[in-house]
Amino acid sequence: MDSIFKNKKYVPVLALVACILWGSAFPVLKISYGELNMAPMDYNSKIVFAGMRFFLASMFLFLMTIFIFKKSIKITMKDFGYLFVLGLLQTSLQYFFFYNGLANTSGMKGAILSSSGTFIVVIMAHFIYKNDKLTTEKIIGLVTGLIGIILVNWGRDLNFDFKFNGEGFLIIAAFVSSFGTFLAKKLSTELHPFVVTSWQMFLGATMLLIYGVPKMQEGALKFTPLATGLFIYAALLSAIAFAIWYSLLKYNKAGEVSMYKFMVPVSGSILSIIFLGENNITLNVICALLFVASGIILINKKPISREK
Repeated sequence: MDSIFKNKKYVPVLALVACILWGSAFPVLKISYGELNMAPMDYNSKIVFAGMRFFLASMFLFLMTIFIFKKSIKITMKDFGYLFVLGLLQTSLQYFFFYNGLANTSGMKGAILSSSGTFIVVIMAHFIYKNDKLTTEKIIGLVTGLIGIILVNWGRDLNFDFKFNGEGFLIIAAFVSSFGTFLAKKLSTELHPFVVTSWQMFLGATMLLIYGVPKMQEGALKFTPLATGLFIYAALLSAIAFAIWYSLLKYNKAGEVSMYKFMVPVSGSILSIIFLGENNITLNVICALLFVASGIILINKKPISREK
């Protein structure tokens, strides 16, 4: 099965599946928060909900790894240390800074700053890996991807104010997520990607719950049948998306794969329109999709000029 993650025909499809799954989290979480009667400013409940979601996702992955892929989930103490750091970066810190930062800035700036993680990965990959250098195509691809993010969020409040607990937190979230990407790629070359995904989610979720549960008000989360179903779906989408992503990172260049993440906010906007009835599919959304698609094609295109 690992061969499909190496096949250049399947890589774009798998990357898009992962990003569309992540994009579906936008309407799913919005409906879930409403069903749970979660107050908009109740950040602790959101952190606990995220912790529960990733904890359940890790259980799904542990079971899949053992019974479907027939892989051992045993790890060494050295691996545990690395996976603990990965869980801290990719799950605990990223979501802590993301949720709190998003609450203190506008939707448009939130989308733009959240996508900055793609820029960070592509630029850092240039210095970390010999075979993942910046090219003219990658630079143009990044710019077109950013234009797509701006277009899909056009019309929302955009200003140039800067708050450390708003815009600053989102930038920190992008950086810790980027560092997590490189660590995940390293670990996935030594361990099965599903083992990496399940352990980092389990450890990251545990830290979120340890932080959030003592601070959460009693009865803050009231599950309805719909909320329960959406919660299970949210856990499944996280499990599948991260497992696919880490598998792709194992066999492909981080800078090229990360470009697909520009599709997350675009697909999230389109799915929100479909399932939440938020506005209509406008020319902005269509143009955004075209720009992001163009950026993905450009960044995965072989350089025009190469040294022989």
